[in-house]
This record gives sequence, structure tokens and C-alpha cells, in this order.
Amino acid sequence: MTIIRVALAVPVDSLFDYRADRAGPGDIGQRVLVPFGKTSAVGVIMDVTSASTVPEHKLRHVLRVLRDAPRLSREDLRLLEFAADYYRYPLGRAVMETLPARLRRTKDSPARKQTGGYLLTVAGAALTPADLPVRASIQHRLLERLRRGALDSAEARRLSRHERGVLKRFLDRGWIEWRQAVTSPRSAALAEPPATPALNSEQTAAVDAIRSGLGAYRPFLLLGVTGSGKTEVYLHAIAAALAQGQQALLLVPEIALTPQLETLVARRFPGARIVSLHSGLTETERLAHWLATANGQARIILGTRLAVFAPLPDLGLIVVDEEQDGSFKQSDGFRYSARDLAVARARQRNIPVVLGTATPAFETYHNAVTSRYTMLRLTQRIGAPPPRIDCVDTRNQKLADGLSSELLAALRQRMEAGDQSLVFINRRGYAPVLMCRHCGWISGCHRCSAQLVLHLRERELRCHHCGHVAPAPAGCPGCGNADLSPVGQGTQRVEEALARQFPSARILRIDRDTTSRRLAWPAMRGRIERREVDILVGTQILAKGHDFPHLNLVGVLNADSRLYSNDFRAAEHLYALLTQVAGRAGRGGARGQVLIQTEFPHHPLYTALVRQDFQAFAESALAERQQAGFPPFVHQALLRAEAPRLATALEFLDEAARNARSLDAQIALYDPVPAAMPRRAGRERAQLLVQSASRPRLRDFLSAWHGALSAIRATRARWSLDVDPIDF
Repeated sequence: MTIIRVALAVPVDSLFDYRADRAGPGDIGQRVLVPFGKTSAVGVIMDVTSASTVPEHKLRHVLRVLRDAPRLSREDLRLLEFAADYYRYPLGRAVMETLPARLRRTKDSPARKQTGGYLLTVAGAALTPADLPVRASIQHRLLERLRRGALDSAEARRLSRHERGVLKRFLDRGWIEWRQAVTSPRSAALAEPPATPALNSEQTAAVDAIRSGLGAYRPFLLLGVTGSGKTEVYLHAIAAALAQGQQALLLVPEIALTPQLETLVARRFPGARIVSLHSGLTETERLAHWLATANGQARIILGTRLAVFAPLPDLGLIVVDEEQDGSFKQSDGFRYSARDLAVARARQRNIPVVLGTATPAFETYHNAVTSRYTMLRLTQRIGAPPPRIDCVDTRNQKLADGLSSELLAALRQRMEAGDQSLVFINRRGYAPVLMCRHCGWISGCHRCSAQLVLHLRERELRCHHCGHVAPAPAGCPGCGNADLSPVGQGTQRVEEALARQFPSARILRIDRDTTSRRLAWPAMRGRIERREVDILVGTQILAKGHDFPHLNLVGVLNADSRLYSNDFRAAEHLYALLTQVAGRAGRGGARGQVLIQTEFPHHPLYTALVRQDFQAFAESALAERQQAGFPPFVHQALLRAEAPRLATALEFLDEAARNARSLDAQIALYDPVPAAMPRRAGRERAQLLVQSASRPRLRDFLSAWHGALSAIRATRARWSLDVDPIDF
């Protein structure tokens, strides 16, 4: 009796056993349709065995093994098993959530809707005519044709009008499989590339180090100042991987960066198939790109966070650009870190991984200075000197619509010179809050512990946390006062202020609101490149990865707000953000200028930023963290709970803490407390922090604790574990 163990997208941490007499070890990683309850579900075969703990009479039979798409390899499954175990997430959900949506549905036949062909499997190639029924002439004809190579659907229809039934039978028996690509991927990847820019000595040393590391696990930190040519190092490293017949995976933090990077990579590698994987794709596009990676046809894969799980049979190199970016950490559900899993995947596959950035996460930097990672430095900007960074003291200055006289003068000077400028404020909308100065009413969200942001043009109040939208009131709901005041600044208000100050300026606002439409951002980028814009107003969408050669001034508003945070990573994140946005200035040859408006011009963070001395800033901050007992010197996990009432969430965490103390007295537990935003989307939230100086000890503890938490039934609280949290 053959038993398959199946991963299903259900919230339990176990696999499900089914009888599948025609399945074999070669089907591990294949999708399968199984009965589940009163319906059916698609899962993935994780193991094939001959025994089960389920009584034989209770075992149900599989409905069908779905061999119409490539199976996940054992290496892919190992990565998913590691991730699910490390981040304490149900394995079935982890496996299924990484597949394209159309591969998870029961009534879809995705591969047949793609261009490509059928190929014999190993089992099919071993067939002889004697293995087929004597009178099954169609089966004999198809087998004979398949021995000569790939067979597409159109040709199969020409052979016989009954081809669909025969091909389905061959698929079910594992004799054939569908391949999207029928041409050799490797020959295309080796096409002659165009001329490439000459590398300087630092870039050459970095490329040589990465090239020499191909074929072995070796993590690199490529620490390069903004504009130092990190992307060029990536491209040369990718070329070396392609030359060895390997695939390369390049991860980026933002969808907005993917099309621009895809164009650049396509120009450099005209003979290699390049695909992107990110949430901006349609279901059809995502499936086609996923199939191309799994088949090995795609040789270069550009993607955001989820692409770290893409099936890559010939993977030889992983690059993580802007590795410090918080977007690589999933914020809900399966709370994995794509950066950390990229390192884990490189270790499993015995290949190099390159983490590139101008401002590495302190965990990454610590690994480099302690020699766990190899440090590669790029200290020289290519083609231009580093920008000049100055702090504008706003303590004793009357601002014009939030803009200092120094910034206004610099903007005017750049406009007269024909340069482009960027005014950066990391808050969209018109104003963070609407207020009645007569009675003190403020526009709070009834579902969150947050304020509703005024979007003036739309005459709406929006919560940027739960998505609640309400019309802007004509008068104060509390006292009827018609004179309501917007307090603070957002991108809309800055845009309006700049239009008053510079009536002839061509101003373009770039934030999540203006780039939400499909293809909106490429059109905006085209306007910038054609110099149809004088002043950009933007959020962190513009802070990294973009290269606008005529942008020579950056002004930063409201940076001080992040200094008030109680998050121990706030200064690290602010330094990285300001370094990235400052790096947009002066990339076309002229020296850029950066003006940061602040009421704390002598703060150590700003002092280090003006000197552009990340090493001094990082070493000082790491010394403080070591003394305080913060990561990377300890390892943390955060138990989050939410319920209709805060007391319910805290009661659950109190019981969880009692369980934790009984499991390991050496694990440090903090008291349960309300979350930084206690109420979100109508639910009250609290959290419990645990930490240990030993990562293995913490993993063992979390494994036991997770089981104890799952056994707590009498509670209305929903809970989740966040391993290696980056926000509190």
C-alpha cells in the first residue's frame, strides 16, 4: 500500500495521509487533488511511504495527482520546512501560500493554458509498446511521437481527436509532464552581452571575490555608498553565474524598483530569459513567470519578498539589494524574513549570497565585522562626488508652509539652473490630523488607536492602518465649529505649498495614492527622465534604487518625528532612510545638495549623517545595544494577541507567560503589555516579548511553547508568534 503525506492550506501543524497506489517517490513535490471533509482541496505531496498512523479503513484515496505543472524539488521543500519550523507557521499553509493562486485552485488547469509542450518523464521513457494495450493505437502513436521530443497541444490534436483523454491518462500515470519551455534555456543565456562599463578597482575586487565563491556557500556584505556602482557588481556576478549554466535570483524590496531594474538587466543580458515575481502581476502573469522559473527557462529572476521561495532548479547565485529594508520581513501571517531565508537557502544549496546596501541592518553588519560574512566595500561614488549634507536649524525660524528659507532659496536656485529637486516627506495625504481649536476635537479613527489623515482633494478622512474612509466633516462633530484646522503636513499639503511658492514650477507628487494605478509609476518615471518635472514631492517610494541624473537637490521635512519613537531600531531605520534619500542627489556628475530640516541639528545621528560616517554611527549604536541587551546580541520572539477586549488579550498572554516559565526558566520573559497601537481594525492588541542569548535554545523553547499555546482553547484571543520581530 502506497501512502502519500500531503501539505494542505489549513491552520494545523500537521500533514494528511492518503492512499495513492499509483504514486511513487518521484511524485514528492507534486500537486495533488484530495478529498477533504465534504469538499476537495489541492495540496502538495511531501512524502511517499508505506505506513501510516491512520487506520487503513479510514484512509481516503487521492482524487488525482496533478502532473500538469513542475513539481517542487526536494531542495524547495527543505527550505519551506525550515521556514515553517523556524517561524512557527503551519507547514501546509507555508507551502501552499508560496504557489501561484491558479495552482492552488481545484478547478483550474493552468499548464494547459500556457504555451509549451508535453515531455516524457523518466518513467515514460522506460515504457515499451508491450506496456500499452495492444489495440490502444492512439496511445502507441503518442508514445512514439513523444520519444522524438516535446509535443505541443496543437500537434497532439492533429494526431487524434481523442488526444485530451489519452494525454490526461499519461499525466495521471506520471508518464509525461508539461513543460512551458521546449527550447534549451542555457544556450540562450550564453548569448554575447553588450559592452559593459569599466569597473574601478573596488568593484573589480568585489566581482572577483563573488566569482571565486560560485559553487560554495559564502555570504557577502557588499557595503557601498550610494552611487558607488553596487548594481554593476550584481550584473557582473550574475554574468559569471550564467556562464556556468546557473540561474540567478535578485531580490528587491519594492515593486516600484522591479520594472526599472528589469529593463536594465534585459539590456545587459539580451539572450537570457528574465522574469519578475511580485504582487503587481496578474494571476496569469504570475503563473507564467513561476512556470518559467520552475522549468529552468528563466535564467534571471527579479522579485520581491515572496520570490525567495521560487523553484529554481539551477540556482547558482542570490543577490538581495537594499538588504536592510523592512519590506523583506512579512508583517502578518507567515512572518518570514526574505533576507534571512535567502542566506538559509544559499547555505542549503551551497551557493554564494550577496547582501548589498549603503546602510546594512545592524545584524548584518555585526555578522560582517565578526567575520561570519565577508565584507566587500565600495567607498567611491561613480562619476560624481558624494552629496553635501547640511542640517537646517528650524528652532528659531518661522517656516513658510513648513518650508525653511534655506530650502526655498535652494529650490529657486536649482530651478533657475534647470535642475530637478526632490522634497521628501514620509507621510502621504494633506495633513496627519484634522482638529477643532475651539473644543479640541481631533479626527480619530473609531477602529484604531490612530488619527484619520485628511486627504483634501478627495475631501476624505482616511485611516492608513485599517483602511477606513469617511467624508471630511463640514463642521466639528463635537461643537459645530465650521473652522476646522489641518495640523501637520503630508505630501498633498507640501505639493500645494510649493505650487504657491513657485507658480511656474512643474510639480509631481509621488506616493502610494498617486502610484496605485497600474502603469502609473512607469509613466511618472518617463516624465522625470524627459525633464518634464522641476520638483518632485515624494515618500520613501523615491528613497532608494532610482537614478535620476538631473536631480541635484533633496530637501527633507519632518525627519525629527522618528526620533520620538520608543522602538530601539528607530535611529537605525532613520539613518538608513535619510542616507538613501540623500543618495538620490547628484548622480549625474554635479555634486548634489541635501538639506535636512531639524530642531536637533547636533543630534549624534545627524552629526554622523553629515559626515557620512556609517561605521562610526553603527559601532556606537551596537555598543549601546550590547550594553542594553538588544539584538544582535540577543534573539527575540514576540507573542502577539488580539481580541475584542484588551483584558481578554492580556489574560491570554498572562497564561502564556505562566506556561513559558514552566518550560525554560532561562528564557527571559517581559510582562504582557498593550501593543504600540493598542487598537487596530476594531480589535484590541497586546504582546509578550521573550528573548535568549542563544538562538538554538530559543528555537527549542518556541517549539515546545507553540504546542502549549495551541492547547489553550478557552479564549477569544487570536494569537501569532513573530520570530526575529523588527517592529513592536
